[in-house]
Amino acid sequence: MFQITHAQKTKPNIVIIYADDMGYGDLKCQNPNSKIPTPNLDKLASEGMRFTDAHSSSGICSPSRLALLTGMYHWRRQHKIVNSFGASMFKDSDVTIANVLKSKGYKTAAIGKWHLGWDWQIKSKPSGKIVQRGKKKTFYKPEDIDWSNPVKGGPLDRGFDYYFGDGTINFPPYAWIENENFIELPKEIMNPNGIAFKTKEGSWEFRPGPKVKGWNPYEVLPTLTKKSVAYIENQNETEPFFLYMALPSPHAPIIPNDEFIGKSEAGAYGDFMFQTDWVVGQILKALRSKGLDKNTIVVFSSDNGPEKYAFARAEKYNHFSMGDFRGLKRDVWEGGHHVPFIVKWPNQVAKGSVSNALVSQVDILSTVAEIANVHLEKQVAPDSKSFLSILKDKNIKEHRKVVVHNTFKDVWGLRDGKWLYINKKTGEHSKMPDSFKKMRGYSDFETDCLLFDMDKDPEQRVNLSNTYPEKIVKMQALLQKELDKGYLDN
Repeated sequence: MFQITHAQKTKPNIVIIYADDMGYGDLKCQNPNSKIPTPNLDKLASEGMRFTDAHSSSGICSPSRLALLTGMYHWRRQHKIVNSFGASMFKDSDVTIANVLKSKGYKTAAIGKWHLGWDWQIKSKPSGKIVQRGKKKTFYKPEDIDWSNPVKGGPLDRGFDYYFGDGTINFPPYAWIENENFIELPKEIMNPNGIAFKTKEGSWEFRPGPKVKGWNPYEVLPTLTKKSVAYIENQNETEPFFLYMALPSPHAPIIPNDEFIGKSEAGAYGDFMFQTDWVVGQILKALRSKGLDKNTIVVFSSDNGPEKYAFARAEKYNHFSMGDFRGLKRDVWEGGHHVPFIVKWPNQVAKGSVSNALVSQVDILSTVAEIANVHLEKQVAPDSKSFLSILKDKNIKEHRKVVVHNTFKDVWGLRDGKWLYINKKTGEHSKMPDSFKKMRGYSDFETDCLLFDMDKDPEQRVNLSNTYPEKIVKMQALLQKELDKGYLDN
């Protein structure tokens, strides 16, 4: 699958911190008008390179995670998220970042949200029934699942030596998994209609299903933080490691712990963001305390744009999680996939540097492979392009010209240099309230497709499709060329 060349003398540790539903405008260093203090992420940016034009593969989480780990656009496999007790999104032929680094002697760990499926041993059809938000639903009860064997198909089958997490905070089973085994079997049922806890903003977003006795969602983020810090503390300078820390925050349910309440001017979400920033600080502190920070690459990003609650938050607190971009999570509008992206690499990446180059999270795998001196064969990471040259030289202006934007199968965006084409008259999926539309001065478009000059119009206000019809034809052909490389809609 891949060939190994001679080893580097010094192998840098690699830590990827992947936030969940964090908007570009949530970081103070990217949004001077942010109502949320983010001192640790701001410091990370001041010590490394901040990318201003970085994108997740999808506007939702499971597809973006698949793309990040494999260097392959998610839509070559599927568009949807993995639902409760869903199967693995991976194929056995897939090569992940963990596979690549493990081949070079790295210890590899994933801690936190997985949400990429497992090979569950399901005994029977869902026997549970519930009415949630006015809709009748079925769900798996504990007796519908065979818990007797280790759970395969997860991180340990994708190149990771170690995993600890709850899978997905708002999906069953609500229980801790370490490697391939449950620490405690989930024998009770989470009923979202009767949950004993209160969310600080929005709704619980929980799916019904098996849980362990006494499961407390407020303990999830603190526990993952402690586990990640402990993992770092157990490392040493002689063995390189890769840690993929996938945060469950600031994704709903919005549940900041008490000590973080009131730390922002953007309500409970702002406080949860502040806590998320604090978690990043704990990871960085652990690296420093262990003396590993000088030889560790830290990558920070988010899986997609902010959740729909961002509209009301903007109107109430004047905090715009999407920054100046149009749209939110799920959208092909820029706000759905234009994400924070910071890379720190001491003595390699210029401190406080800013790159305006167009990059995608699919590029991380090839970049890591080049750093680790691994030659990837053609079928591995088919959409990935290393941006190591930009990390080494902040003066390089261009990385890639073309990036495909997509969430669901019918709406597509294509970026070609400064030009952005959308094949429909809107990139919207998350309905924008009229009040928010009026506040931002947005108008609807009536053309069959859209064209924007992103250098002049990153807010996507001026549709140029009628002005440059020849550009539309060219970009339609470019999009089709990308799709023809391989498209499996499962």
